This record gives sequence, C-alpha cells and structure tokens, in this order.
Amino acid sequence: MNWVLLFIAGLFEMGFATCLGKAKESTGNIAVYWYGGFLLCLTISMILLVKATQTLPIGTAYAVWTGIGAVGTVLIGIVIFKDPTDFWRLFFITTLIVSIIGLKLASN
Repeated sequence: MNWVLLFIAGLFEMGFATCLGKAKESTGNIAVYWYGGFLLCLTISMILLVKATQTLPIGTAYAVWTGIGAVGTVLIGIVIFKDPTDFWRLFFITTLIVSIIGLKLASN
C-alpha cells in the first residue's frame, strides 16, 4: 500500500512542478490560482511521502519519489510546454525509469 502512496506522491510532485510552470506563464488572478495549485500539490505530495516512508526505506522512497516527479515533469514539459526532445534526453529519461523500477524491485 505504501508503494501506491509513494506513486501518488510522485504524481503530486509532477503537479506542483507543472503549476509552477503555468504560474510563470500567467499573470494576475490566474497566476495566483496556479500558485494555489502548487501549494496544494506540494502539501499533498509531502504528506503522502511522509506516510510512505513510515514503512519504506527513506533513501529508496525519496529516490523513487523524485524519479517519478522528474520523469513526469520532463514528459509534461515535452507535451504541454513544448520542451525539446532529442535522442539523449529521451535516452536518459528511459534510464531513469529503469533505475526507479530497479529500486522498487531491489527493495522487496
């Protein structure tokens, strides 16, 4: 169950990074809403991370959490913010995904 919580925490990490990106592009009340989304996602992500680390090793949990957030944020950047894609960028994102899966498998 804590792996599920950790995965969801990683999704909310993607959310707070995305909200920061959208807030940077916005002005006025719209930017305030994006910053509010950032704070909400940040809070939920941290609460779930703390809950997950009650039974998972902190080093593994933190690495998986940041990995999910990093991979997801790069993918969101490519899709939403039109970040560049090239072979090496996709190659290293793939190696990060394989590393996250390896950490999950190694901690069982």
